Amino acid sequence: MSIKTKLSAIIFGAVLLILALNLTFNLYAAQSNLRNESINNMQLTAMQMAVSVEQSNYSSNYVEYQIAHNLRMAAIFASEELDPDYKNVTNEELKALTSKVGVSNISILVKTDNDIVIARSSVPSDIGVSTKDWGYWYLAFLELFDNQEVSVDQGQALDHFWSGPFDYSTYNLDFIEKWGYYHDEQSNYIINPVILNTAASDYVKITNPDQIAAQTKEANPGILELTGFNPVTFGSASMKADGSDTLNKNLGNRPIKYGTYTYGNVERDRAAILLAQEKQKPVTLEMKVHGERVLKSYIPIQSPGLKTYVIGVVLDYSVISSVVHEQLIKNLTTSLLLLTLFLLCSYILSGFVTRPIQAILAKVNDVAKGKFEPPLKVTSRDELGQLALRINAMTAHLMQRTNRLKQTLEENRAVKEHLESVINGTSDAIHTMDMDGRITSTNRAFEELYGWGASEVIGKMPYLIPAPALKQEEERLNALKNGAILPPIETIRLKRDGTIIEVSVSTSLIRDEEGDPHWFIHVSRDMTERNRMEELLRRSEKLTTVGQLAAGVAHEIRNPLTTLKGFLQLQQEKQILVPLHIELMLSELERINLIVSEFLILAKPQAVHFQEKDVRTILRDVVSLLDSQAHLFGIQFSATFSEYPSTVHCEVNQLKQVFINIVKNAIEAMPDGGVISMELSNTLDSVLILISDQGEGIPKDMLPKLGEPFFTNKESGTGLGLMISQRIIQAHKGHLEIQSEVGQGTTVMIKLPAAGTVTPWLNIKDERSEGQREN
Repeated sequence: MSIKTKLSAIIFGAVLLILALNLTFNLYAAQSNLRNESINNMQLTAMQMAVSVEQSNYSSNYVEYQIAHNLRMAAIFASEELDPDYKNVTNEELKALTSKVGVSNISILVKTDNDIVIARSSVPSDIGVSTKDWGYWYLAFLELFDNQEVSVDQGQALDHFWSGPFDYSTYNLDFIEKWGYYHDEQSNYIINPVILNTAASDYVKITNPDQIAAQTKEANPGILELTGFNPVTFGSASMKADGSDTLNKNLGNRPIKYGTYTYGNVERDRAAILLAQEKQKPVTLEMKVHGERVLKSYIPIQSPGLKTYVIGVVLDYSVISSVVHEQLIKNLTTSLLLLTLFLLCSYILSGFVTRPIQAILAKVNDVAKGKFEPPLKVTSRDELGQLALRINAMTAHLMQRTNRLKQTLEENRAVKEHLESVINGTSDAIHTMDMDGRITSTNRAFEELYGWGASEVIGKMPYLIPAPALKQEEERLNALKNGAILPPIETIRLKRDGTIIEVSVSTSLIRDEEGDPHWFIHVSRDMTERNRMEELLRRSEKLTTVGQLAAGVAHEIRNPLTTLKGFLQLQQEKQILVPLHIELMLSELERINLIVSEFLILAKPQAVHFQEKDVRTILRDVVSLLDSQAHLFGIQFSATFSEYPSTVHCEVNQLKQVFINIVKNAIEAMPDGGVISMELSNTLDSVLILISDQGEGIPKDMLPKLGEPFFTNKESGTGLGLMISQRIIQAHKGHLEIQSEVGQGTTVMIKLPAAGTVTPWLNIKDERSEGQREN
């Protein structure tokens, strides 16, 4: 696609986007305004409906009061005609009275022990009917029997008389009837006159809010339904989906007070009605009913006559949609005309703008092909003219750089070939890995050492590191990522055939210009032959040591044996046991036993169990153990320990034996008393212990021989204690050094690796290998 077309498309797209956004915003605003206006109209209609119903209710109350007054007069006339005792009243008398007083029916209610029943009636089928389940009517009967003023808030209460509201006839639901109940102190019954005629039914229907709702709906074509909801009974268990209720069917407690209920959902409407009643604010929902999209509003009404109820107004959403659709058509027509005009203008404008760009593009194509001449002709000083000048300058530089790059490329090719030959010719195995552990390159020595071909491992993660070394390798790689520089480490690796090989691995991290890690370079050297030679050397050293020990043991034991032999020969010749000789012989035997015991300690492999311990605790135990002996010689301890934990991997008893040997040597070196100083400090990866005395010191010519078997400057010593101590420190991967000056005292320095700086499995492996070699 050309720049001209793109520029035209950009201009067209920008205009299209602006028009689309404008159209969307206009439609959204229009729809929102129409929706809000429709909701306001629905609320206004509901309020007008409520006012009309209230006015109708006032008229109905007035008519009901007049009818109630007539019923009272009829009841008073009947009470004067009838006997005060209901037992003397007959049904025929009541039937005759109905025509005299102008009512439809007269009944007599009598109070029993636990009920109020109809005892006499002009309609024989009513006789025996119980009123106990008539609700508030039953309460009114009780108050009338007790000559109290009726407190029921429905109907009309007059002197000794109470009349219920208009309601459906129990004999014929097509008619409306009006009841009255009269009781004076002269009779033992309640007189119940009833008016049942078409006139009352017609009046109730005329004043019924259903008529008002129907007229309101006709005046507003967009309104599909008007419904007056009774919040108390709507949604009850006895109510059906169409709003009818077999239990609450009176005019006063029907779930649907007036109107129709065809656009409804009982559960959803029940929740909305309760919400509107609780907040005393209209609640509006948008929904689909019978496949039609409607807007339904629930408006709470406070009416003194009808108490609180809710009016539901259902509006056809097509009223809003039709207006929005009409406006959409008009806006789309206008937008299409504008888009067509802008498309033509943008295409013409793009032609003028892109003409210099086409010349620049042609020059760039020539440069891409390696043709740098001739330069562009610059005819303007605008941005495109400046761009042409910069392209000419760039072309000149590119021509110079290209010539230099050709020369550099030839030099780099020669260097690359040289480096590849060096890398492939080295005896160390080299391979690089990315940060995900995939091998990216290898040399020939890698293939020979591990048995993997380059094509088999590049881009993959071969199983080179055995399970025991995985954790150590992860720690090393993480340390390299954090900037550490690590020395080579001797470890184990797996060959392709699954055999383990001992190698020395040096790992480096390659970072990019921004300092982010990209590759690891591993250089592996086969240590199998070197380790074998070291093993032979260690064995040779052990044989030498054994020879020295044998010579020392022979020398040290021969002297006591010579003494023992002389004393025994002397006593054999004289046939006399000399106690002094026996004591000397026992002393020499004890010396022989001491030499043999220390020799066994040195030679016998000890079972060690390494654990993390604080060196400060071990030193304190040693001081507590030897404090009494030190006081006997007038010696005091001076301890300076680090305030931080000095934790090492160690075998506690062996380390304690080392400290006891050193402190005992210090005590024996100060027969005239003095101070033994103990200093403990921590570094990043080690724990340093210094134990100093104020003794006579050791001559410099004797320092190199310290630790050799049977070399000692003490009369009763064997020299094996220091040798055992050195071996224990070496087994702990530590270092023991003795510094001394004659007349100045002696300082023993012990350096142990801090916990976490050595790999436990390697220590165990080395100890087991050493033990196996000794065995």
